[in-house]
Amino acid sequence: MQEFTELLTSIDMSIGGSQWFVYLLLGTGIFFTLYLYFPQIRYFKYALKIVRGKFDREGDEGDTSHFQALTTALSGTVGTGNIAGVALALHLGGPAALFWMLVTALIGMTTKFVEVTLSHKYREKASDGSISGGPMYYMKKRLNIKLPSGKIIKTGSFMAVVFAIATIFSSFGTGNLPQINSISNSLFETFEIPHIITGAILSIFLAFVIVGGIKRIARVTQTLVPFMAVVYFIGALMVIIYNYENIIPSLEAIATGVFSGSAATGGFLGASVAFAFNRGVNRGLFSNEAGQGSAPIAHSAARAHEPVSEGLVALLEPFIDTVIICMLTGLTLLASGAWSEKYENKFQMTDMEILAGEYKENTNENALKLHIKGKDLLPRYDGDVQIENGKIADDITIIHARSVAEDVSFRNQDGTLFTGKAKVRNGQLTEPEKYVVYGKSLLHSAPLTTVAFSKSWFGEYGKYIVSIGLLLFAFSTAIAWSYYGGRAVTFLFGIKGVIWYKIIYIIGFFLASFTDTTIVWIFSGITIALMTIPNLLGLLILHREVKAEIGSFWDEYRKSFPNEKAPKR
Repeated sequence: MQEFTELLTSIDMSIGGSQWFVYLLLGTGIFFTLYLYFPQIRYFKYALKIVRGKFDREGDEGDTSHFQALTTALSGTVGTGNIAGVALALHLGGPAALFWMLVTALIGMTTKFVEVTLSHKYREKASDGSISGGPMYYMKKRLNIKLPSGKIIKTGSFMAVVFAIATIFSSFGTGNLPQINSISNSLFETFEIPHIITGAILSIFLAFVIVGGIKRIARVTQTLVPFMAVVYFIGALMVIIYNYENIIPSLEAIATGVFSGSAATGGFLGASVAFAFNRGVNRGLFSNEAGQGSAPIAHSAARAHEPVSEGLVALLEPFIDTVIICMLTGLTLLASGAWSEKYENKFQMTDMEILAGEYKENTNENALKLHIKGKDLLPRYDGDVQIENGKIADDITIIHARSVAEDVSFRNQDGTLFTGKAKVRNGQLTEPEKYVVYGKSLLHSAPLTTVAFSKSWFGEYGKYIVSIGLLLFAFSTAIAWSYYGGRAVTFLFGIKGVIWYKIIYIIGFFLASFTDTTIVWIFSGITIALMTIPNLLGLLILHREVKAEIGSFWDEYRKSFPNEKAPKR
């Protein structure tokens, strides 16, 4: 299993985790931003009008309203990435990473606008009368190659099949298994609710929602998304206001870090400009899914007589998801100061490294910084470490979560102090099942956000907001992705295959509540890349068609509202 995991990790790093993939995503967004003359700015107020029904017509075909399509798509993008992903970006890249998340979202607004416009244009009606759409449909119809001889090479059909298969796997790897695993872990840590109980109850709720199809999904998400956003917004705002004296310094740290990198602060050892850029862009794209092709599946079901109006509604998604919610999380983490402070926590073996010799942050800062960056590695410990009553007797340094660990103690699985030898090979514990390691270190992901939310008038009760937020965010993501996967199944096998897909989806949801999903996260990264690459290529190939479609929309808009000034083509 370890070898298989390493193979998947290698594949993921060469595709979705590579620099060229990030450049392809950003490059596509920048190209369309310039090609369409900054639509995310020029069209923003019209998007707000259309989502309220400004351009609706009697008899528009579709299964959902503009607002329902928006909330369904948002329920898929607003998830654990907004709570845990932002904290991870800040932990790795420092405050400057938040700036690059913001830039990525602004560029992603254009990408989302374009992909939804094309997907809505080429949507189809399924055999049960429901609307089925997504990038696979425009790929199938528009990306085939016609040779001079008249022969047609069905490259578009091949790309569509790859996209649809990847969507099905991503529905499990992104929207299903890791989400319920995060929920069950969070509820167990906060309320001590057994994992299997959480899985059983939420599986019943999930079945009730998704068996009803897109109309029931839309009704649930149009209520759930605004509610969870308000709860999370209030909790974050309380932290920021409570720590009001840190607001200006936090904004200054973001701005200065863009050009000089993030300086060492507290337990944080600093980050370069390049690393902040990489982490900010990576987490921003993961959060808003612009270019991935998932949200267009939800938007294709919206009632509209032409596609651009729905593309304008989708333009709001990255703004809400990343510019508002992610930046709110980021300011909460910065204002609270939690991101650079060390806290008592249970060490994760994957985040832990043991160095030979003793190193201190105040005296060995540069050496530690270079080591963590991977540029000038310090010698890793190799041998047996003597542990007496939980304390380390040998001269070693433990790095956990990219910081020097303090007050480290080894405990038996029952909580008693461990005495004996801990075997270490090349800086890693080889028998982690024998003991649990505790100590003070930096935090990242959801635990970091949880601590930050406790630094307000709510005190320790703030952690409940994060737990509830994770529950609502992750559960809504599972709902949305069940629809995405179902539409991909419809494309490949017809409407009859959807019921079997939903049954498997619900069973997988239940099982993942009490099993390890680490390998699923890795596999998910691969399938996301296999969705994104053909979608981006398709958008670039059809760029002229997109521009022509936009021009026709504004011509119609002017005729419908002659007294209202509309943007130029």
